[in-house]
Amino acid sequence: MACIRASQQNGVCMPISTVLFDLDNTLYPASSGLMKGIDVRINAYVMNLLGISEAESQQLRKKYYAEYGTTLHGLQRNYAVDPDHYLSYVHDVAIESFLASDAELNHLLSELRAVKAIFTNSPEPYARRVLRVLGIEPHFTEVFDIRFANFTPKPHPVAYQRVLDALAVAGDATILVEDTHSNIPPARALGMTTILVGDAVNISDPRADYVVPDVLEAVRVAISLTDE
Repeated sequence: MACIRASQQNGVCMPISTVLFDLDNTLYPASSGLMKGIDVRINAYVMNLLGISEAESQQLRKKYYAEYGTTLHGLQRNYAVDPDHYLSYVHDVAIESFLASDAELNHLLSELRAVKAIFTNSPEPYARRVLRVLGIEPHFTEVFDIRFANFTPKPHPVAYQRVLDALAVAGDATILVEDTHSNIPPARALGMTTILVGDAVNISDPRADYVVPDVLEAVRVAISLTDE
């Protein structure tokens, strides 16, 4: 039975029953280029909305990411942007041009004996398109998206707690697989075991319990923890 930080939960060690997976650049590698394609559309949206240059758009987005967690949240707070219009526009990409079915990931997920759910700042329809292209949609019981979080995205702690409440699971019975460094600390604060994914991450990064190069290795770690 895995228990990374039992002292944060009154010393009680709970068996891990649930694994939350981030979506973009986690279930597939950043090298696929999918997020770059979405990034181009986000820039275009901001440029057209505000009548600014690409450089100004990128600078504003960097500021919003630091302050609000996502470009959308910053635009909502400062310009009352319609989130549905924004999400529809920026995720209108040909996913099949970037991703393909992943048989090895599909097999490993079938070996992971835990509830598996998606926890993403992207919208659910887009997330399900990604899962279908990867050939892994049946493994995931739920997709907790930006709408589920009432447009309050990771890394805001309330988003994490909403997901735990919906699944009726404690933090220390949960693993989070995530590629974004800033999304790790709120999960750890709730007692989750964290796996940071990415081929460019620092292997000694102290913010995560495990640091791995890709989702395949992340699932292997999760299997080892749930089988204990």
